[in-house]
Amino acid sequence: METLWFVIIAFMLSMYVVLDGFDLGAGIIHLFAGKTVEERHTILRSIGPVWDGNEVWLLAAGGSLYMAFPLLYASSFSGFYLPLIMVLWLLMLRGLGIELRHSVRHPLWIRFWDFTFSLASILLAIFFGAALGNVVRGVPLNQDGYFFEPLWTTFTIVPEAGILDWFTVVMGLVAFFTLAVHGSNYIAMKTEGEIQTRARSIAFKAWWGTVACSVIALVAASFIRPQIWDIFSNHPWGYVFVLVSLVGTSGMMYHNRRKQDFFAFLSSSAFIVGMLACTAFGLYPNVLPASTDPAYSLTIYNTAAQQYGLSVGFTWWLFGMLLTAGYFVYVYRSFHGKTRTDVY
Repeated sequence: METLWFVIIAFMLSMYVVLDGFDLGAGIIHLFAGKTVEERHTILRSIGPVWDGNEVWLLAAGGSLYMAFPLLYASSFSGFYLPLIMVLWLLMLRGLGIELRHSVRHPLWIRFWDFTFSLASILLAIFFGAALGNVVRGVPLNQDGYFFEPLWTTFTIVPEAGILDWFTVVMGLVAFFTLAVHGSNYIAMKTEGEIQTRARSIAFKAWWGTVACSVIALVAASFIRPQIWDIFSNHPWGYVFVLVSLVGTSGMMYHNRRKQDFFAFLSSSAFIVGMLACTAFGLYPNVLPASTDPAYSLTIYNTAAQQYGLSVGFTWWLFGMLLTAGYFVYVYRSFHGKTRTDVY
């Protein structure tokens, strides 16, 4: 059951990054793809029906983490307290930027919330990438399974490193460029005219940043935590995830050049899923490696709840997933097609 719940939580986090990722990407390009108040309103309307629902996957993943791996939940939420508070504020600012923008019809008010929405989206993407970098690099766990990280220390890879160092910043840039491409593909798929043209151009340029930063991060991770490749050697079928990432990477550029926005969006989704699956597969059975002593690492076995709780939780998870799937199918079918640009 521990492995099953590891897969379930990895699945829900991947769904969050794919779905809320294009919302974040839309925020990243918000000030660049939309040049006028009306165009930026169109971008917001393209994500308006789904952005808050997409964040349910993050809540579901957090709740499942608490139920299935309570020690991991307690350790990570105490050790990452500062960045989690910052993420919470950024999530709130994104929501405020969307909701309050229309409250007052004054240019200064609208520009302020447009800027807030975009800046919060950019910082969230970087913070989420840095968080993944911390998991890959490892955190300074003690023998009780707890840790504390300042925002930064020496900015180098040391056992007592902070949340930000050169590697986690690179991972943050990977997330930034990846979600910029993903959001651009979505906006190009949902809009027409000048917005669509600009979104395609941004996706093309950000693709190069995604590839460059991903290569740097991959090489760095291989030196920082070479153990991630051991499981690939022992279970070669895991290279399927690598293949998915490569197909997604090439597909983003191929379909972008041919103005096939839907397939470009599917390609960026495949890249995200493949990349996260490779990371989870390489870390297994670790869920939070220790940078201090490998013996202190948190795994799916020393952090899991009892078997009875895992079994009962899985039954309720299946029921919840059926409701969730029905909701998302209904919402996305109801708001399919292009977003109108003549409504403001």
